Amino acid sequence: MSQPVALTATKAGSAGGGGRPKLEHALLELRNPPTSPGSLEAGGVIDSIKFQFNPKELSVSKTAKWNRNAQKGSKNSGVPEFQGPAPCKLALEMFLDASDTHDDSVVKTVEKLFSCCVPTADSHEQKRPNPPWVIFRWGSLTSFTSYIASVSVKYTLFTADGLPIRGTATVNLEEISKELPGQNPTSGALSTHRVHTVSTGDTLASIAWREYGDPAMWRAIATTNRIDDPMRLRAGSSLLIPAAEDLPG
Repeated sequence: MSQPVALTATKAGSAGGGGRPKLEHALLELRNPPTSPGSLEAGGVIDSIKFQFNPKELSVSKTAKWNRNAQKGSKNSGVPEFQGPAPCKLALEMFLDASDTHDDSVVKTVEKLFSCCVPTADSHEQKRPNPPWVIFRWGSLTSFTSYIASVSVKYTLFTADGLPIRGTATVNLEEISKELPGQNPTSGALSTHRVHTVSTGDTLASIAWREYGDPAMWRAIATTNRIDDPMRLRAGSSLLIPAAEDLPG
């Protein structure tokens, strides 16, 4: 099981007889998103994107959200209040090269990366659109479960007829939470939530209509996800959708 906050590694083996360690190639393991409402466990492996060349560096970040209220008439700022952790993020680059073969392998790899930014066919058919869930693996190194938040590609070499045969893809992964907020502070019970990935054109009202049949229930989604401006939803971001039976009224 991958860890939710940081990359984890186990002791790597080496070749027998004291030889050189076996070269391990990094890959992005693509898994089916959950099909059951409220589940935060990824499904089976559906594909993988292998690195042609291992990354030179990895960037992992983790932040926390704090709120500090201004103290009127005071010389000092107010005491910060912890609002919760932000998702862990992993940024990496993939160097792609087909200059020796002049084939379309670079384009195909980029298309596969881009496909990770849209819902899978199965989740779309089940009316629960979610992109593939992703785990970065490199030998004994394993990342947290995540989704691909963004992909950008810079092509640097082309064939005479314009086919890209070399480029660098920058991939940003964002952690998928493994914990759900408590139903109330006394029982500590967990409400049933599911994760909705925001698509272009989504609004809180349209999401509430699909989930509950009532666009006015958008406030419950906004409250659960601490959204201050309901008119600004970032495509590709994840929202926790509370179960209908947990909503007031």
